[in-house]
Amino acid sequence: MNTVEDCVYHKFRGSKHIFLVLYVDDILLATNDVGILHDTKRFLSKHFEMKDLGDASFVLGIQIHRDRSRGILGLSQKGYIDKVLKRYGMHNSKPGDTPIAKGDKFSLVQCPKSSLEVNEMCQIPYASVMGSLMYAQVCMRPDITYITGMLGRYLSNPSMDHWKAATRVMRYLQEDKRLHAHI
Repeated sequence: MNTVEDCVYHKFRGSKHIFLVLYVDDILLATNDVGILHDTKRFLSKHFEMKDLGDASFVLGIQIHRDRSRGILGLSQKGYIDKVLKRYGMHNSKPGDTPIAKGDKFSLVQCPKSSLEVNEMCQIPYASVMGSLMYAQVCMRPDITYITGMLGRYLSNPSMDHWKAATRVMRYLQEDKRLHAHI
C-alpha cells in the first residue's frame, strides 16, 4: 500500500513494477511489463468478479493518450472542461488569457448584505461552478490553484464580483483546454 494515498498500490519485482489504482469499483493498472500485468489480472480474477475493459482511455474525466512507439503517455481534461463550459453556458465565451485580472482583490466587504443581493446570488450556480473548477485544479490544473482557493472562501455568501471572477477562470480554461500533460 502507498503511505500517501490509500487507494494506490504498487508492487516491484526488480526493475519491473505495477501500480494498481482503485476508485470505488474501478481499477486502473499501469506497468512497464506485460507479464506482471497478466499475473496481476489473473490473481485479481481468481479473487474477485471482474471484467477487463482493455486499455484505459478515460479515468475520472481525464482522457489518456498513448503513443507507445515514442514512449509517451499523455493526460488531458479537455473533454471535462468542455462539459463544464457547456453546463454553465460558457462554451461560446471569449477565451481569456489569465485566470485572474491584475489588481483583483476579494474580501468580505464584497459579499451581499441586502436580501435582494442574496436572492440574486441564489439564482447563480456559484458553488457548483467552484466545485467543477476545484476538481479541474486538483486533477491537472495547478495554474488555477490560487484563484480557486481565493474564490472558495466565499462559497457561503458569494457576490457578483466573485461570480465574475469565476467566469473569468472558465474563460481562461476555454483558452487553455487543449493543454495536456505528458508523462
